[in-house]
Amino acid sequence: MALVNKEEVDVVVVGLGWAGSLMSIELAMAGLKVRALERGGDRDYADFAYPKPADEYAYAVRNKVFATPAEAAVTVRYNMSQTALPTRKWGAFCPGNGVGGSGLHWTAVLIRPTPTDLKLKTYADQAYKPGILQDDMTIGDFPFTWEEIEPYYEKFEHICGQSGLTGNLRGQIMPGGDPFEGPRANPYPLPPLEDTLNNTMFVDAAKKLGYHPFPNPSACVSRAWTNPYGNQIAPCNYCGYCSKYPCLNYSKASPQTAVMDSLKRMDNFSYEVHANVMKVVLHDDKKTAKGVIYIDAQGNECFQPAKIVVLSSFQFCNVRLMLLSGIGQPYNPITNEGVIGRNYAFLSNGGATLFFKDKNFNPFATAGATGQMFNDISPGNFDGPSLGFIGGAKIHSSQATGTPISTALPKGTPTWGAGWKEGMEEWYGHSMKISITTTCMSYRDIYLDLDPNYKDEHGYPLLRMTFNWKENELKLQQHLKGIVGNITKELNPDSYSESFLPMDANFDLTKYVSTHNVGGAIMGDNPKTSALNRYLQSWDVHNVFVPGGNAFPQNFQANPTDTIGALTLMAAQAIKDMYLKNPGPLVQA
Repeated sequence: MALVNKEEVDVVVVGLGWAGSLMSIELAMAGLKVRALERGGDRDYADFAYPKPADEYAYAVRNKVFATPAEAAVTVRYNMSQTALPTRKWGAFCPGNGVGGSGLHWTAVLIRPTPTDLKLKTYADQAYKPGILQDDMTIGDFPFTWEEIEPYYEKFEHICGQSGLTGNLRGQIMPGGDPFEGPRANPYPLPPLEDTLNNTMFVDAAKKLGYHPFPNPSACVSRAWTNPYGNQIAPCNYCGYCSKYPCLNYSKASPQTAVMDSLKRMDNFSYEVHANVMKVVLHDDKKTAKGVIYIDAQGNECFQPAKIVVLSSFQFCNVRLMLLSGIGQPYNPITNEGVIGRNYAFLSNGGATLFFKDKNFNPFATAGATGQMFNDISPGNFDGPSLGFIGGAKIHSSQATGTPISTALPKGTPTWGAGWKEGMEEWYGHSMKISITTTCMSYRDIYLDLDPNYKDEHGYPLLRMTFNWKENELKLQQHLKGIVGNITKELNPDSYSESFLPMDANFDLTKYVSTHNVGGAIMGDNPKTSALNRYLQSWDVHNVFVPGGNAFPQNFQANPTDTIGALTLMAAQAIKDMYLKNPGPLVQA
């Protein structure tokens, strides 16, 4: 096949989700010629806005706007002695695809981690006596301070039109907000979403038990908002179609609503869809990149030369591209050497579903981020050291959707036919949930590498994921089960069901948990244990930057999008302020 050579650009951006769109607009605004390559198709609001219906079966069951397993399969195994098998149907996680990526159909909970989350290794060394934590744990610190990253959180939250209630304003604890949040320089841009009945019941019970609930921070905007790029986002009308759906109402911050409309109008920006990047091409010295090789929509192999390469696709894809391209040393769990693939982490969820005959929760009037949570059970906020584990969870009662197929029904209700219909008629709108979203630590034998047995349609190895639950995470689940149980007793439902991992649980790939996969190409201070420096720049190839969840040393209880946005904006600023003036490593090892 003949290679099609493209015109050189200043920056090629691989993937056009949140990280790719933010990096594109920031560097295009600096005057650079930017070209983005997106594996999936174009997605514009005309494709799904009113009056088109929100089809639950198409979007939530058949995954209409996700990557197909054929496009993005990984292979999965529990440990190094097993042969991994490829995913043939999405279950535990569902990677996005196309312009907007996962940012098009996310739930839109826009929350920061705590300062302790960002310095977890330092906290563990100070709070835990030797021998309490597992020897094979490989947690790390993010390589910056809270004060350094906080302005970029604020910038991203203004881009999204974040709605919520401030808990810590320049060190002063504010009523109704999260008293454990890191200090904010300024309040939330917009007030919180409206409460629902389950929220008020959860708040009352949590407060009686001594916790500090606050409204879910949200990127479903509570008021009309014009962001710093000039994009207008409409106020949410609580239609209930958020997670797994594009917003019908232009109310959920996404790359489309918050970035792309302005970005598309810039003459020095262009993008190509159905452009599947296969590898980064390096110069002979292996210290700089020439550009990328991709397969276009017609099946041609193309070379896109560029002075700067930004890998901003989904976490799995970024790690695989680095491995396929020879950027950084692949991680070896036996020798504990190498950096690409180490510190992969997922997360767990669980909780209780409570049924009340005399309560009507009106679940059809909701937004994805509607709800209340508390952060009392996150690292440093409770006595984790005495319990023998590290980590924590946000505990929340969220009313994210009222879609009928996903409605919870009491145990014993038939799952199909007339019995299911009768159960739906009797119980729709009479249940609420108390949920957990947990941390997940990183471990020496939990990692990503290239599979030796399975390849994609172009002959490149699939990414292999070696993952299973560890004792630390299972102990955490048991502790959280007790807390959720106490709240359930306080609420006194007519009946309830629970879902928590037992101590002998194995990772179940078939049941949806979250798409918050992180790690594999992490940031850090040491090039022997991290792939990227504090500006998401490859330690080994200085004109390659890799924004995304891949940069997290472990997973925290807060949803990752706020941090991915902040990290991307900090890296973009470093490229503009420092790299363009003096191309080369921005941090000396």
